[in-house]
Amino acid sequence: MRVTVVYDNEVRERGLRADWGFSCLIESLEMPQILFDTGSSGPILLHNMNRLGLDPNAIDIIVISHAHGDHTGGLSHILEANDHAEVYLPASVTAVISGIKVTRVRESLQICEKVFTTGELKGMEQSLALDTDKGIVVVTGCSHPGVGEIIDAATRYGKVDGIIGGFHGFRQFERLNGLSLICPCHCTQYKKEIRRLFPEQCVECGAGLVLDL
Repeated sequence: MRVTVVYDNEVRERGLRADWGFSCLIESLEMPQILFDTGSSGPILLHNMNRLGLDPNAIDIIVISHAHGDHTGGLSHILEANDHAEVYLPASVTAVISGIKVTRVRESLQICEKVFTTGELKGMEQSLALDTDKGIVVVTGCSHPGVGEIIDAATRYGKVDGIIGGFHGFRQFERLNGLSLICPCHCTQYKKEIRRLFPEQCVECGAGLVLDL
């Protein structure tokens, strides 16, 4: 399974554009292509996808973590380029999307082979749990419900081995003990502290980062 960071506050590859927001593409031969979140700007999202050789029309499923514009801003542009993707929205997102299949998520459920949603936690945000050979890897948007709460929710699918995405103001660093992959992105306020505490496990995020799980 491969995760490619398409949109982030920082870039890892020349020619990509950094911007406040987050999006990543999740790919595997065994499952549909999944775009998790869409960043703030549709043009920047599409630019970065083009530079990375990623086809918006190849996306089968779009998962939105929560309603904030830095995660939903590119959705309309993706849907203009792709008329068949199914969209998974937290139930609290009130946006009306016509012409495509929309699933409004409250409880945890399986999205496709090896990919699960934690369900909408604290009535505000969902994260993904990816079932990899090493264990569950969690993909978060901003972690507004709390990184610990998200990890706990993901453990229903197996032992959590890694986490990728925005951690917001998370400071309970002991909750990351035992993980082999820690990739703080986007809104994470304490990146330097996490890198200092987990130098072997921590991967620096940025648009263009590719993780083979």
